[in-house]
Amino acid sequence: MANPVQPSSGVLSPLGLDSVRLLPGFWGDRVALNREITIAHCQEWEEREGWIGNFRGERPRRGREFSDSEIYKLLEAMAWADHPGLPALAEIVSQAQEGDGYLNTRWSGSRYTDFEWGHELYCYGHLIQAGVARLRTHGEDPLTQVVTRAADHVCRRFMEGTRTCGHPVIEMALVELYRATGTERYLEMARRFVARRGLPALADIPFGRGYYQDDLPVRQAQVFRGHVVRALYLASGVVDVAVETGDQELLKAVESQWERTVARRTHLTGGMGSRHADESYGEDYELPPDRAYNETCAGIASVMLAHRLLLATGDARYADLAERTMYNVLATGVALDGASFFYVNPLQVRAPATPLDGVNHAAEGGLRSPWFDVSCCPNNIARTLASLPAYVAAGKDGGVLIHHLTPAEIRSGRLALRVETGYPWQGSVSVRMLEDGEGRVGLRVPAWASDATLAHVPVSAQDAPLPEGPVIRPVGPGYAYVEGPWRAGDEIRLELPMRPRWTLPDRRIDALRGSAAVERGPLVYCAESVADEPPLGDLTAHVDPPVEHATDGVVELEVGARLGSRANGTWPYGAQPAAPGDGDVRLRLVPYHRWGNRGPATMRVWLPTI
Repeated sequence: MANPVQPSSGVLSPLGLDSVRLLPGFWGDRVALNREITIAHCQEWEEREGWIGNFRGERPRRGREFSDSEIYKLLEAMAWADHPGLPALAEIVSQAQEGDGYLNTRWSGSRYTDFEWGHELYCYGHLIQAGVARLRTHGEDPLTQVVTRAADHVCRRFMEGTRTCGHPVIEMALVELYRATGTERYLEMARRFVARRGLPALADIPFGRGYYQDDLPVRQAQVFRGHVVRALYLASGVVDVAVETGDQELLKAVESQWERTVARRTHLTGGMGSRHADESYGEDYELPPDRAYNETCAGIASVMLAHRLLLATGDARYADLAERTMYNVLATGVALDGASFFYVNPLQVRAPATPLDGVNHAAEGGLRSPWFDVSCCPNNIARTLASLPAYVAAGKDGGVLIHHLTPAEIRSGRLALRVETGYPWQGSVSVRMLEDGEGRVGLRVPAWASDATLAHVPVSAQDAPLPEGPVIRPVGPGYAYVEGPWRAGDEIRLELPMRPRWTLPDRRIDALRGSAAVERGPLVYCAESVADEPPLGDLTAHVDPPVEHATDGVVELEVGARLGSRANGTWPYGAQPAAPGDGDVRLRLVPYHRWGNRGPATMRVWLPTI
């Protein structure tokens, strides 16, 4: 099955790219743009920067020590997207593999001398994930042969010993290769890598061993900490190992860590990461909007972990966080043109950045850039969007569960159905049966939709007047089910309330006291100001019902605000609010994922309130 995550057990069975076809709509359009624009854009820049040339033996070598991994992510994206450029790029990569399976353009002459920062095993992890994608979409070929030789080399070299990699990812890659091939040593190697971490397996560093989750064994940790992408990739691998070995204690440990992290260390957008210095989590409730790091790769890793936990447990809360993160981090990370990106995703930008057409060497700040010195995010976006249909739905007991509400055709077992919706702009979702069939159909009702309704409309009753017409029933958050059997044309209609809502922060978040944010459906909104007009730093908002404005199908919002305060200008303390009516303005809010597409701008999600 063409699926990036294919566990052998669990409450749910994922449906892959061969079962789910996205149709034009919010996600379908982005998946198509990714195949047409983003993948080629990434390949062009990797060639321009010399990262692909490294595999040809061009000298001097160019790029960071982990730049090989970006080519592997691109190969994975190509595999999921059935991109015609894959065979040629895979051939270039294969030229650099050594006789014993070793493959790395940076460390070939000094293998395994820097486990803390060298990223050798990390690069193998992304290579293996590309190979799994190719194996599941195409079958064995030269790329998959390169991958199995590399994986076998890792097993020979590391099955005994105590070492592991400073940047996790090989753990979940090896488990997936085991799932794809049935080769037991890959699972055992992944299990040993997980068991070694925290013993410790790595040297101490200035950031501390917690930076790469080597301060505690996985089972003893209470919360995710340290470098966010590392933490989430490790947790994903741990879930994979737990599921395949039947280790419920290990799975429960990750569930508990996830729960506390979401409750205390996650931003409104679903983004994770509060510190720029080490790209890390902060302490509990350390969630500053302007210094939020929220790396795009961290958002993608969070979706990967939530999806794994969802498959293992069937708990809708994991799909809720995945949806929040997909709409407000993944969709934010790539511009509407598919060719410029955010590396970090703060919730407030105080000054417009200077636009550039080349490589962004800083990666920080509110600036969409075509490329970065560390371009993990563009390639991560490319491979995630290419495989996104596999995240949409799952099978359960012969039926279908729809996690993410997006236009799609889904075929599984004895069910064939089409999902039609204008979500996230509209709250109406229609599921129509394409053929006669049997099986229960479940739709996820998001956690914010407390007064949703559901109707089962048999084809025979679609034109019938009340009381013979469909019965509408209220449904709460979680999965709402409708039983078969089905006739072609039968329909399920879900109605979600799409009213804008003000959201207040937990008072323990020091940086957010006295502020509020606006959400509508799964979308977080923000104030965006091109050329700082209006000046967002001088505004306070009225917490009144927002007014909706729809343009070209996109819903923007408008709220009342007040400009300025009474101050003498010589001391920034002791100011008083402006008098009622003095400086009142109307403030337009845009979906957070759309900000930064009109050029450099200031922005804020959390608005000081009157």
